[in-house]
Amino acid sequence: MTVVLDLADIQGGILRAYGRQGFPKARYFFLTIRDPAKGRDFVEVLRPKITTAARWKNPDRGEPLLRTRNPRVKDVVRAEGVPDYPGEVTLPKPKVAINIAFTFYGLLALGVPTRTLREMPDEFIDGMQQRAAILGDDPFLDTFDPVWRNSRGENRVHVLVSMNAEMNADGTPVKELIEETERLEQLCRQSDGGVVLLTGNGPHDEAFQEMSAILREDNGRMWPTNKEHFQLSDGFGDPVFEGQMSPEAERLRVIGGGKLMPDRTWAPLATGEFLLGYADEGQEVPGAAMPIEFSRNGTFMAYRKLHENVGSFESYIADQGARYARYCDVDIEEGTETVRAKLVGRWEDGVPLMAAPTFADWQKFNAELEKARKNEDKAKLAQIALEFTNFTYRSDPAGNTCPVTSHLRRANPRDMLDPLASSADLKGGDGSALVNRRRILRRGLPYGQYDRNAPGDGGEHGIIFLAICTNLFRQFEFVQQQWIHYGLDFNAGSDTCPILGNHLEGDNHKMVITTDPASGRRPFICDRLPQLVEPRGGDYFFVPSMTSLRLIGMGIIDPT
Repeated sequence: MTVVLDLADIQGGILRAYGRQGFPKARYFFLTIRDPAKGRDFVEVLRPKITTAARWKNPDRGEPLLRTRNPRVKDVVRAEGVPDYPGEVTLPKPKVAINIAFTFYGLLALGVPTRTLREMPDEFIDGMQQRAAILGDDPFLDTFDPVWRNSRGENRVHVLVSMNAEMNADGTPVKELIEETERLEQLCRQSDGGVVLLTGNGPHDEAFQEMSAILREDNGRMWPTNKEHFQLSDGFGDPVFEGQMSPEAERLRVIGGGKLMPDRTWAPLATGEFLLGYADEGQEVPGAAMPIEFSRNGTFMAYRKLHENVGSFESYIADQGARYARYCDVDIEEGTETVRAKLVGRWEDGVPLMAAPTFADWQKFNAELEKARKNEDKAKLAQIALEFTNFTYRSDPAGNTCPVTSHLRRANPRDMLDPLASSADLKGGDGSALVNRRRILRRGLPYGQYDRNAPGDGGEHGIIFLAICTNLFRQFEFVQQQWIHYGLDFNAGSDTCPILGNHLEGDNHKMVITTDPASGRRPFICDRLPQLVEPRGGDYFFVPSMTSLRLIGMGIIDPT
């Protein structure tokens, strides 16, 4: 049975990756509640401004941006205000999308009953810093931003208010983001100390975390890209789950984004993996805090600020690329690009190694893409687009094409851990249930800038990474601990992820790039991996539904 979601009850940032929806600018605000009643008043005043997952209308044609999810209704241009199906609301697209989330201590500070709070998951109650050893964050606690190092007592982070915004042609955020920032600051001032906006973001104690997509200039206009500071393309293969999008969109997006079935087709993941109140992949409704109205249509989110050591990354790629070029007797460009792709699992433009195993294949892939664009060959473009996500690892058990310990295979092993998979039998089995129950929705944007002519490790630049799921322990923490910081599931011992893993000084961290046995060459070892990514803070948040927000704001939660 198809899951039909109450989109107007779900916060928009759960279902939408705002960065890919025309919101390349963002500001995240962290607040503390010092008076429960004034905190609830703050929530009530802000609640009407919260952006939901309700469909947006195309302002040029007066129709929803996404097609109807009701198969009985044809895809026609609908009059302003006519819903896709009974109960659905369609709204004009805002200039700024605003969402809100709370830490455990934030809910406590707002007066949520202890009967409700004690049913929250242990990891959420603990908070991210208490789980530092599990996450591999403990070596970096002293370098966290002040807002996180000081998150205790009257300065504890209680509330996250996120604002994702459109931008002007010159790359600056729209004026509405400035206006909403001023309104939020005024709202805090009006609380007379009951709600305080915390400073301490970044090295200069800013009042909010500023973010922006990496921009490129074209014909005098700035355009957002899907790059991050390592100049790698991001944003492919986000999970697709039941009810998340229209049937038309689901049929395309589920390929490579859903779960692999025994007949080797793709199906959407269970809604309960990402939204509370629905059945998950175990065919169970996850336990949630009572009353059910408090939890349903909400979820949990891990907020992580990840600093990128750009100088170390670029110098390491150049060094190893030169070594690889000499070893395999290829030119420097091929050697450098190949090493970069092998560490990540994709070429720098996002083309997966499984679609283009070699440098020559990658060049051919892009030539075909450019030809299809020039000829406006929509069928060919659609076919090529699917190759970015429609792949598995069953035909590459040894990682000769895509290394088994590359970042891509660690973050989502697809069918790699299927116990029925073998190189001798490529027909049986499906995607592993182990993998299906560890998927996370990935959100976020880059932050900061650096001198492209002299890249270094210092400064303020990296990625704000948001992981959304219903079970932080089973999903986010498992991936972070078992797949990013250990290599046992990939037969790599204690080798960590080459991109996100900890590579502290004193240990010779490595990654093995296997070679074609027919070549007669031994595997190439990328040794002395430097520390490329360092956490700068974060916490676990509960992202409530609009119904739950009203209960919190009015202080009428009855856990019985």
